[in-house]
This record gives sequence, structure tokens and C-alpha cells, in this order.
Amino acid sequence: MSGHLLILQAIALKKCLSATYNRVEMKLAPHILYTRHGDMHMDAVALIKAGREPKEFKLGTFKVMGLSDMALVDEDFDASPLFEPWADKYRAETLFALE
Repeated sequence: MSGHLLILQAIALKKCLSATYNRVEMKLAPHILYTRHGDMHMDAVALIKAGREPKEFKLGTFKVMGLSDMALVDEDFDASPLFEPWADKYRAETLFALE
């Protein structure tokens, strides 16, 4: 399955994704898939980075082309209160987002 289809599935089911980004293994909670300057991006919360929980959880932006070794993880997540689907950066660019 292609990367963006796996991301769409993870968002729709509210399931975590495992992936490698900048050579760092992560477990991500994807919240939105959108385009910016013609490239696909995903905003997600990194729940695990390099085998550890981050000191603080934040919504990060990941360029989809930079994600590798993606797989759906059988673990649900809740939407982060940091996620603002109405933000200007998503306007007219959103492909799919958490409801």
C-alpha cells in the first residue's frame, strides 16, 4: 500500500503508524494529510521517538516523501487538543483529517 493511502487509513481508523523519519524510528498519531507547495504533508503527534516517549507531546509536520518503513499499528489514539483543523495552513489544502 502506498504511503499516503496508509496515512489515510490510519487517520480514518484513529490507529497509530510506525515509520522512520530522518533515520529515526517513530510511532505516530496522524491527524491530517494535506498538501503544501505541491508536496504531501502529514501533521502527527510523535508518541515514541527512537524508542522513548518525548518529554513533551506536540503536533509535528512530516513530509510524506521523507517517511519510510510505514506500517499500521494496532493501537488507537485520541485527537490531540493541539490539533486545530481550522488553522490557515490547512485551508484549501486538506486531503483528509480527523473528524
